[in-house]
Amino acid sequence: MNDTKADETRAIVREHYGQIAKTGGSCAPGCCGTTEQGYAEKLGYSADDSTSVPEGADLGLGCGNPTAIAALREGETVLDLGAGAGFDCFLAGHRVGPTGRVIGVDMTPDMVSRARANAAKVKAENVEFRLGEIEHLPVADGTVDAILSNCVINLSPQKAAVFREAFRVLKPGGRLAISDVVATGPIPEELQTQAAALAGCVSGAAPIDDIRAMLRDAGFTAVEVTINPRSAEVVSSWMPGIEKFVASATIEARKPGRKASGGCCS
Repeated sequence: MNDTKADETRAIVREHYGQIAKTGGSCAPGCCGTTEQGYAEKLGYSADDSTSVPEGADLGLGCGNPTAIAALREGETVLDLGAGAGFDCFLAGHRVGPTGRVIGVDMTPDMVSRARANAAKVKAENVEFRLGEIEHLPVADGTVDAILSNCVINLSPQKAAVFREAFRVLKPGGRLAISDVVATGPIPEELQTQAAALAGCVSGAAPIDDIRAMLRDAGFTAVEVTINPRSAEVVSSWMPGIEKFVASATIEARKPGRKASGGCCS
């Protein structure tokens, strides 16, 4: 995709999620702010997870629970790609403790403002939010132990660039722990051309084999893509019938280097 088309796609997504940030999760059908009771538990979060974050941090934007597969440890530096209002960042902050650090990056100004306000509510000193595109991360080389992302990379028009950037900022031995939407079959053209479907995590989903190839081309090893057991239940709640074409999956990989104990793909 050329830069002009990519910028147009990002503008659609930015407008869509900016509106969600302002309304607190009210939007069109899709993985875009559902207020369904018990949705977080359906994705693998516990009741304690939902109550341990600031009110307004969980906008129902995810399609899985990346913190569950990341095996985060005290003192680690964690990066969340497309942090939204900060739900996964605050959960990660609890796990890495006061000696750790969590950086959330999001390209939507209203979402970053909402996340920062949420952090201020609970004085989360080990969590920060930065405005930026995940294809051009505002993070230094080799400074991150683990990267999380929840239903965001599918929205990127330049996914290979996202994975190259992830590889750049990870330390040797660092790991990816991602929840995302993947394509399991050809997506009908009418869905691919609908802006609502794009911003709802449908038309931007890449085939599993393409994801594996992009990760390996970026330099990652131990690549694993696993469809979630409750995928059909999750994605059908966004758009009935879409479970025939896309699935919720976990994506794990590691940057070669020193042996890191624990974590995904160890």
